[in-house]
Amino acid sequence: MKYLLLVGHSTLAEGIEGALDMLLGSRPYVIACGMHDGTTPDAFRAELAGRIEAITAQDEVVVLGDISGGSPLKNALVTLAGKGLGDNVMVFGGANLAMAISAVMGIDDGLDLTSIRDAMLMDGSQAVKQV
Repeated sequence: MKYLLLVGHSTLAEGIEGALDMLLGSRPYVIACGMHDGTTPDAFRAELAGRIEAITAQDEVVVLGDISGGSPLKNALVTLAGKGLGDNVMVFGGANLAMAISAVMGIDDGLDLTSIRDAMLMDGSQAVKQV
């Protein structure tokens, strides 16, 4: 099974998940976990571990974080690695809603991780415009 894991500071991950639910409908494979103000890395990793409990080493995970190198993304990778989920994980920073929509649509269509990556990068970059 493929999963989309959304992580970010404060409520950004949950906000993206809510927008996905509104636009595309709820998906059981979309998991959001925000690192809220005052949350320690240990507490965030523990919360995330509970949310990703169903993910196994045979699954594939697309991780979408708000900031490359940010605490939520770094701690998510530590948590995934602790479960032995290193080989089937694809990681992105700089999250936007277009990237998340592409990931969901790619997962729904049964695309492989390479095709999902290509769509996410294309759609995500095209969504950023000065208006």
